[in-house]
Amino acid sequence: MTQYPEAYTDYLCYFHGERDYFECHEVMEEYWKEHPNDPARLTYVGLIQIAVGMYHSRRGNYAGAVKMLQSAAKNLQAEDVRTLGLDDVELQARIAQAWQAIGTDNYQFVDMNLPIADPELQDLCMELCQLKGWTWQAPSRLLDEMIIHKHTRRDRTEVIEERARQHHIRKELGGKE
Repeated sequence: MTQYPEAYTDYLCYFHGERDYFECHEVMEEYWKEHPNDPARLTYVGLIQIAVGMYHSRRGNYAGAVKMLQSAAKNLQAEDVRTLGLDDVELQARIAQAWQAIGTDNYQFVDMNLPIADPELQDLCMELCQLKGWTWQAPSRLLDEMIIHKHTRRDRTEVIEERARQHHIRKELGGKE
């Protein structure tokens, strides 16, 4: 089996096991920021955008969901997607199917499953989910307010403190506010 970044396997577990699309976005974004020279950088952005699109769709922000999914389709690089153990053609088809469905009358949210082409990767992720007590490819818990609206309910203390610290540094250096 190809060695995959831990953040990526975490992303897949959150995506397919917990259906925590916000956390998917968080783990991949952190990895992406920590690896600015990674050749798969643009594809990581695409994966982040898929998670954000699904998060928006589940919350009823359909315009945001479509925008993110369409951007994801553009950013995913076929070779990188294949290197990450996914079927690039099927992934593009599923993204298009999702954003096209969102624009229809009477749209009802449906989780997306990423087309994992590497069976060892899928087995690993399924095992990791089982260890966490998550059911692989279970549907979203649509009544779980914390997972549905996570960005509004999470502890943002660290983010706020870091912004204040950066503001103070800029002020000390005489820079712009």
